[in-house]
Amino acid sequence: MVMSLGLLSVRGIQGFIYWGGGSRRFIYGTQKINPHSAHWMANKFQTAMPGALLGLEHVISFMLQHFWLLYAGIIIFSAAEFFVGAFLIIGLFTRISAFISMIFSVLLMLMFGWQGATCIDEWTMAACNLAMGATIFLCGSPHYAVDNIILRKHPSWEKSWLFRWCGGSLPVPLNDGGYKKLALWTLLFVVVFDIGTYHHYRGSVVTWFHSGPVSPTKHHISLDSGVLNPDGSVSFHAYLDAGTPEAPVSIMDAWLINSQGEKVAHWDTATLSAIPATNFSNDYAYNKFKPALYGIEGEVGAKATMTLPATAEPLKDEMPLMLRLVDSRGTEFSITLKEKTE
Repeated sequence: MVMSLGLLSVRGIQGFIYWGGGSRRFIYGTQKINPHSAHWMANKFQTAMPGALLGLEHVISFMLQHFWLLYAGIIIFSAAEFFVGAFLIIGLFTRISAFISMIFSVLLMLMFGWQGATCIDEWTMAACNLAMGATIFLCGSPHYAVDNIILRKHPSWEKSWLFRWCGGSLPVPLNDGGYKKLALWTLLFVVVFDIGTYHHYRGSVVTWFHSGPVSPTKHHISLDSGVLNPDGSVSFHAYLDAGTPEAPVSIMDAWLINSQGEKVAHWDTATLSAIPATNFSNDYAYNKFKPALYGIEGEVGAKATMTLPATAEPLKDEMPLMLRLVDSRGTEFSITLKEKTE
């Protein structure tokens, strides 16, 4: 009884966290599930791509390029969060709801665990939610629970293997040895997963602290497919694969540099801001690269093929050339160009 009462706060807050996630989208902030809104969940989803683990970057990319799958996924996940949270709060099918919340925590960790500009906020939430869900799953929560009402109306369910695994009013249908193994294996998974991801994202377990394989604070742009076109324009593909989702990157200067290190062409902030939107072919319809007040602006997760307008001087004889982009913090990103023939 003492343990059950002690778990009420864990069950209530775990439930509220997930109920809050679902209710924000369906009740209090419906713009999050409105594809035409700037707060549409797809934008948040796209920011997970750079640091997503276990190949989830490719899954996210596929979903972003198939609207029907993306929209269905967001609605189903949000509805599942809503009902799992509500069920935990009222104690309905408590154990299976806690188990599903553990799955949510694992998925959110693998997608968003790398984010957090001042501390690893997303890791902390996912790690705590996983441990809380595991505790409720193992212990149940028989006090102040709808599961008790169901059991009183259907006393024969006390012997039901399915109800014992789904509800939280009764112990799981295992002997002492089986329960101990379940508890220890669950402990091992939670500890290894939480501490392992922490070590991957920040070190500080058996190595020194580091800012992560993907920085959540400093923007980084990966460049590829850079070409000098026959008309003198320059095309390249860019991927904003690091940095905080809270602020865009601004590319304020672009230079072409020859093999002697001489700067032979320059696009300043005003020129970059004036590039037509048609010169940007974004891979996704949500977070994008685009012309803006301070040059070219990009949001985390954005991928695009961009074309810089031709300069006044012919550049073919200057090959090989290197394109260098400079952002508002002075960080440089470079790629060697290839010459594109007709």
